[in-house]
Amino acid sequence: MRNITKTFGTIVANDDVSLDIYKGEILSLLGENGSGKTTLMNMLSGIYYPDAGQILINGQPVTISSPREAFEYGIGMIHQHFKLVDVFSAAENIVLGLEEEGRLDLVRAGERIRKICDTYGFDVDPTQKIYNMSVSQKQTVEIVKVLYRGADILILDEPTAVLTPQETERLFAVLRNMKKDGKTVVIITHKLHEVEEISDRVAVLRKGKYIGDMITSQTNAQEMTNMMVGREVSLNIERPEPVNPRPRIRVDGLTVRSADNVLKLDDVTFTVNSGEILGIAGISGCGQKELLESIAGLQKVESGTISFVNNDGSEESLIGKDPLQIAEMGVSLSFVPEDRLGMGLVGSMDLTDNMMLRSFRRGRSVFTDRKTPKKLAEKVVDELEVNTPGVSTPVRRLSGGNVQKVLVGREIASSPTVLLSAYAVRGLDINSSYTIYDLLNQQKKDGVAVVYVGEDLDVLLELCDRILVLCSGRVSGIVPGKEADKNKVGLMMTRLGGGDSDE
Repeated sequence: MRNITKTFGTIVANDDVSLDIYKGEILSLLGENGSGKTTLMNMLSGIYYPDAGQILINGQPVTISSPREAFEYGIGMIHQHFKLVDVFSAAENIVLGLEEEGRLDLVRAGERIRKICDTYGFDVDPTQKIYNMSVSQKQTVEIVKVLYRGADILILDEPTAVLTPQETERLFAVLRNMKKDGKTVVIITHKLHEVEEISDRVAVLRKGKYIGDMITSQTNAQEMTNMMVGREVSLNIERPEPVNPRPRIRVDGLTVRSADNVLKLDDVTFTVNSGEILGIAGISGCGQKELLESIAGLQKVESGTISFVNNDGSEESLIGKDPLQIAEMGVSLSFVPEDRLGMGLVGSMDLTDNMMLRSFRRGRSVFTDRKTPKKLAEKVVDELEVNTPGVSTPVRRLSGGNVQKVLVGREIASSPTVLLSAYAVRGLDINSSYTIYDLLNQQKKDGVAVVYVGEDLDVLLELCDRILVLCSGRVSGIVPGKEADKNKVGLMMTRLGGGDSDE
């Protein structure tokens, strides 16, 4: 890629970027949120078209104006959010949109899929429906779909975001097999320990500009982070000892079903203490979302109890109360949901109005107070280094990581007694992530009961005082963060009874 520039209105996403990608290598593309990594790869895969610059493949200039044209040049991208049709089988998804001679032959397609799987070490049943698959199986289908179309360059955007350590290892084994076969793999990721483990070379972007590249074996996480951020950054997650921890939320025998009668939580019992961070570990979709929503008053409960414990030891039930009723009880509860724009923020509203969503009911006059939310928006932008043209910018125009900063900043600013956070650092670069960890630790020091649902086990083990492990909606065990073993927790996430509970 030579002198690539791409702008969106006044925002320069990529500024005169030149990047070389070599045959038979695994390249990690690093950078903070909004540094232009995904935009750059979207141009290589035909989703965006560059405003300036050119792309050369094997020395020849090419024009890539659609994903179909990208496939003609052997380039395929596996996106963070999978683009699969749930009611179709793996084989149907893989051949979807292809123009082939004669009638669609799924048997022949299945044979070709199995051949690809055998070559690289995938485990895919071509007849299995997507809705019956785990996250890692869906990702595998996406990768096979790209290989089926003849891709030699595979771009993976945050491929391990929702995988267990064991699933990540399996993915890495497959990627190494691809490299041996002469394929090129580009990984966009924020997990530096994975960068060190899998990649041959690292390329760094900062604020849309290309900073440079390094041989992975000749660098380390600290050097990569400093290069991404442009200054020295501390990479230690603090874990202060809990100060006077006391029960704050008691959950006993909690059972929850989804709207279509699927059992999401089965007889879940645990206690959240003030002044500690309780981590929730589990593979995607095993009940974390329903657990936090039940405590926050957003999820209907089939049976069991959820109680808020006052400072004098008396308990009040939260069951059957919505968020407004919980607030009227005097319980200050903040919730950072998994769905940032669907549930946490309104995309068409600006930063000030999104801050006001939390405070407009406090007004005593018929006129809405806009000064206080505006000050809060400016404070969040300043302290969390939100990359935005201003506080009057609609939230949907910000990158995913910056949206997350706005949401977390707003919820922490409300001085909660209980803070529930689902994937608070999902999609955040390492510098922003450490800012959030510091904020969570500050809440803990202030005596707040913090519940942290995370997908990076390394972080859970470093940050949390205790870790509750969920497997298929049931508690597989509760382990102390200090002594927990990553592989053991990974196993507990995939099978019940993998560990000891220490309530």
